[in-house]
Amino acid sequence: MTLAFHQVIETIKELSAEEKALVAHCLIASLEVRQDAGVEDAWAKLAERRFAELESGVVKGVSWREIRRRVKGDNT
Repeated sequence: MTLAFHQVIETIKELSAEEKALVAHCLIASLEVRQDAGVEDAWAKLAERRFAELESGVVKGVSWREIRRRVKGDNT
């Protein structure tokens, strides 16, 4: 392995959980070779639309606890 690799591994030990998550995201993003044209714009528009639906009350948000309950099939 290269010196740069070893330095990164040693530095990671000093990072907070949030910083480690950001590093992981950056590493994964760097593996993506090609992205379809317009993907970022499409995601942004979808997020804006869903946020507007939540804000206006057209749709109701669901808690993570409720999602887990539904996935597990717990109807109590």
